[in-house]
Amino acid sequence: MMDLKLAGKRALVTGASSGLGEATARFLAAEGATVVVHGRDPERTKEVAEAIRSAGGAAETAIADLKDDAGADATAAAATANGHIDILVNNAGTYDQLTWDQATPELWADFYNLNVISGVRLINRLVPAMRERGWGRVIQIGGGLAIQPMPVQPHYNATLAARHNLAVTLARSLAGTGVTSNVVSPGAILVGSVRQLLSDLAPSHGWGQTWEEIEPNAAADYIPNDVGRFGRPEEIAAAVAYLASPLADYVSGATIRVDGGLIRSVH
Repeated sequence: MMDLKLAGKRALVTGASSGLGEATARFLAAEGATVVVHGRDPERTKEVAEAIRSAGGAAETAIADLKDDAGADATAAAATANGHIDILVNNAGTYDQLTWDQATPELWADFYNLNVISGVRLINRLVPAMRERGWGRVIQIGGGLAIQPMPVQPHYNATLAARHNLAVTLARSLAGTGVTSNVVSPGAILVGSVRQLLSDLAPSHGWGQTWEEIEPNAAADYIPNDVGRFGRPEEIAAAVAYLASPLADYVSGATIRVDGGLIRSVH
């Protein structure tokens, strides 16, 4: 098994009470990092941390809403209470399926605050200390819609593009410091809610009856890719873990797409 050399590192994963964030927190902990599980829901956040500890990992919690400076202060304080943060994974965010006609300017502003500025708040609070120590990792969870946006959810698409962009400008500003900034860009990932949705839609779309039939047919209709299926949360987590490790010292300002080839682009 490859040693990612994460033992002794401390990682803060935002939005880690479920989905991609939870998978990332579990993966980093399994690789030896102490993980600070961030979430807004106290019960779910504590459950994830306890599951990590039950599996032999080290986990703490930071329970706060990142929508404002007070929440960011509380998160940073909780995350650094028992030691400095070496790895920041900005995963927290929100999305919907609204159209241009439905997405008001106020909603655009809310999405930008929740999906972009929330991460900037933590970068501002945690990265200066990384620079002083001469080592650190900042990883944004982006997405293919930053590169190939859909007609719907324009406000969400735009926030993903902002996440990708800020990661590169941060990388340039951190040149020579030992701190890197990169992006992991997931495709369509099979979290529980997605599997349930596809199963519910299967009869009306003729995708089949068993999951073995439904998944490839749904993928072909909705997210045609080279692998012919939806991604798994653990596959995103593995890419994050690599970028978080000392093995990725030479990776800066990069986007690692984990999407089965969904995005048809050389960039």
